[in-house]
Amino acid sequence: MLGVLEELRITGLGVISDATLPLGPGLTVITGETGAGKTMVVTSLNLLFGGRADGGRVRADPGRAVVEGRLRLAGAIGPGVQARVVEAGGEVDDDGTVLLSRTVTAEGRSRAHVGGRAAPVAVLAEVGGAVVAVHGQSDQLRLLRPAEQRGALDRFAGEAHEKLLEGYAERYGQWRAVSDDLDNRRRTARERNQEADLLRLGLDEITRVDPQAGEDDALKAEAQRLEHVEGLRTAAQVAYLAIAGSGDDSPDASGMISTARRTLEGQSGVDQSLGDLAGRLEEAGTLVADVALELAGYLDNLDADPARLQAVYERRAALRGLTRKYAEDVDGVIEWAERAKAKLAELDTSDELLEELDRERIRLAGEVAELAGKLSASRREASDRFSEAVTTELAGLAMPHARVQFVISPKPANPPVLTVEGRETGVGPDGADDVELRLLAHPGAPPLPLQKGASGGELSRVMLAIEVVFAGVGGPPTLVFDEVDAGVGGRAAVEIGKRLSRLARDHQVLVVTHLPQVAAFADRHLVVVKDTGGAVTTSGVQRVEDTDRARELARMLAGMPDSDLGIAHAEELLAVASREKAAR
Repeated sequence: MLGVLEELRITGLGVISDATLPLGPGLTVITGETGAGKTMVVTSLNLLFGGRADGGRVRADPGRAVVEGRLRLAGAIGPGVQARVVEAGGEVDDDGTVLLSRTVTAEGRSRAHVGGRAAPVAVLAEVGGAVVAVHGQSDQLRLLRPAEQRGALDRFAGEAHEKLLEGYAERYGQWRAVSDDLDNRRRTARERNQEADLLRLGLDEITRVDPQAGEDDALKAEAQRLEHVEGLRTAAQVAYLAIAGSGDDSPDASGMISTARRTLEGQSGVDQSLGDLAGRLEEAGTLVADVALELAGYLDNLDADPARLQAVYERRAALRGLTRKYAEDVDGVIEWAERAKAKLAELDTSDELLEELDRERIRLAGEVAELAGKLSASRREASDRFSEAVTTELAGLAMPHARVQFVISPKPANPPVLTVEGRETGVGPDGADDVELRLLAHPGAPPLPLQKGASGGELSRVMLAIEVVFAGVGGPPTLVFDEVDAGVGGRAAVEIGKRLSRLARDHQVLVVTHLPQVAAFADRHLVVVKDTGGAVTTSGVQRVEDTDRARELARMLAGMPDSDLGIAHAEELLAVASREKAAR
């Protein structure tokens, strides 16, 4: 069995004060009187899996709504969802489940927790996208839009088609970028040339000076040495003589350190601590000798050079001329020059570049047109399979003569336009096709768009048939249907129950319904019960079985849960559903 939502707890949401829904595999139906709060169950699922938070649905007491769900990670979704939970800092329990929660305050503020750790709401949305698909009447309305129908067909077409669509979208984006760049360069050629002239003047000035990184600091230090050369020479000379001596009998640092070391070494056999000090003096002597050597080199290289000082002054003046115009320091001037070079490339309107861009545009346009043709062919092939599968499902939903078909036609020849499959057509990021799903309600009827060709009840059945077909090609393991059976009754209602029951063989299916024919097929029946005994209306959730379940179906059938005739009808309906389920 694929991963399922095992339990859902709702507190402080709408009319529900505190309710726990025991869930599990198979078909779970949720029923209740009008206004009892059935839709709050779907609302809570939307919240739990990253939907928009609405503070207006939060009960005044306690002033916040909390939705918690325990999700079992299993099947194909398990590893991916578990990795995302761990990445978000959450933990998966030892039994393979993870706790998700969402809190919403009356002010509309929202918090999410995944596996015991606070997480962005987007993480819940990612988990929800892999786990749950919610289908309600608003989803039906959304699927009436041609863009949604095209997206549905693309998802049904399979992995190879989706890769083709991704490749097309990437190439289309490249083509539009090159086309826009070329048009922009041609349209703004004068302004670009004026800006380019100014940049070239600046680059020419900088190139003549040729500043080097860190040069201003190096020149400043050199100028300071040349300006104070005599003082530096005196200091270095005195220090050198103090360390190395002048060659006469005056003491020097190196000699005195050497004498001290030898003296201590002579007594190291008596006291080792003096030997240790002698070792340290040896190190000091080496260091002093190194300093003396460096001082000697410093004195050899320290020359008063008025010409060099003048050259340094002039070089620093040239650099200051650049920093006054282009940046605060030399490194900034170099960066300005690099940016100017890059900008010049962007401003280029030379004939050579324009011709190169035009060739690239034509090449990419050819590739886009070729991929658009392949995409159209793939959609036509998928539409035949999709239409056949949905039509087969409709036959089992008491619409034996109805057919659905996709009409795939070229987009209107509005810019941008390419020649696709031998004819000029408009193209977009999703291809060169307009896609529309049409219904033939009965033989001889013209194919009409869904919103014109289907009644409310027929539309619900068409949408359910589409959902069953989608489920057969993958998708989330948990499917939630919110009164998609509206406007349906009689035999069609029984057939919907059969289809949902069949769908529940491989999926966890949650259905909010008002039809007893659908509820009879449930593996688990939950009733939202409204309590109006107090000053504030509240609702809870109860699981019904055996006699209580028959009473609930009797209420749904005729509004008379205590009627013997109603209960008999309910029990007959349960028996029929039980036989159908046993045979599935």
